[in-house]
Order: sequence, then C-alpha cells, then structure tokens
Amino acid sequence: MTLTNTPRTATVDDAALLGGILTRAFDDDPMMRWFFPDEATRAAAMERYFTTLFTRQYVHHGVCERTDAAVSFWVPAEAQDKAVPDADTIEELKAILGDRVPEFGAAVATAAAHAPEEPHWSLSLIGADPAAQGRGHGAALLRSGLARADAAGEPVYLESSKAANLPVYEHFGFAVRSEIPLPGDGPTLWGMWREPRA
Repeated sequence: MTLTNTPRTATVDDAALLGGILTRAFDDDPMMRWFFPDEATRAAAMERYFTTLFTRQYVHHGVCERTDAAVSFWVPAEAQDKAVPDADTIEELKAILGDRVPEFGAAVATAAAHAPEEPHWSLSLIGADPAAQGRGHGAALLRSGLARADAAGEPVYLESSKAANLPVYEHFGFAVRSEIPLPGDGPTLWGMWREPRA
C-alpha cells in the first residue's frame, strides 16, 4: 500500500488512527518513557493519552494535520490561552497517568516556566510512524505548519525531549533557546525557536 505524505486536516474521526501513529512515533521518547515506565501497559496508556489530548484539546483549539503516517498539532498565537486542558481533561489525564501524576505535573509546570511570553505559534506535537520515517511525512507536516505561521508573521516555539531530533528542527530554521532539565530524575527538554520568514 502506498502512503501519501500530503498534509490534510485531521478530524475527530481520525482519533484512533492518530493515537496509534503517535504511540508508535513516541515509543522511544525519553519523556513518554518517564511518564509511562511500565513496558507492559505503556502502549495502551500512551494511545489513551494522545487520543485524549487530540479529542479534548487540540482538535478544538489547534491546527491538526496528518498524512497517512504522521501527525502534527499546532497552536496559533491567538489560541494559546484556549489550548490548555480544562478541568475534565485534566481529570482524564490523571486517570491515564496514575501514580505518575506528580511527575507529569512537575514537568508541565517546569516547561510552562520556560515558555516564551511573546506571541508565537507552538508546535505541540509531531510524530511519524517509524515504519514510514524517511519518506517525507514529518517534513511535509513541518513545512505546512511553518508556512501557516510564516503567513501570519509569527515565530514558532517547540519543546523536544529527544536530542536526536534537534538537527532535524535546526534544518527547518529552529535554534535551541533553552535547555530545561525536568525535576527529579526527569529527562531534558530543549526549547527551540524559529523566527518567521517572508
């Protein structure tokens, strides 16, 4: 089967597909493995986590795109204050995270303390199915989202929890703005920034 890497808008009907793609994409991600350390339950918990974020948060207040094998969630500058989880979503995430809620809360608070104050777009999540990596799916979604931010004349901010991804983002014009060690035995996040292009 040929997988198209043409970006298109993701809808609620795509939730199960997106949850599966992101679970596979983030299987080796240091922060996801820290949030979900139990190998036996990790995949199911991560799928619930990503699906919840998508259906309760990003699909309503973000720009969600997908290809046949990759997903991206962006938040425009004007939606930053709306794209935070509401009380019901927080309770659902707590149920998914179980005894890792304190680590999750500390990570969110630490990252928020380093977030830029100036208006910007956020690349909240992007991931490609490992089986399709290297076929341009993630790059197509990056170009699409960055084109939207550039058209709005806005910079873009992201946080990467995987050092191996930094050169990929640098290729697209991002530069490391901050290195953020998470509390306790948590991994490091890298805050990255990209100025708008004409």
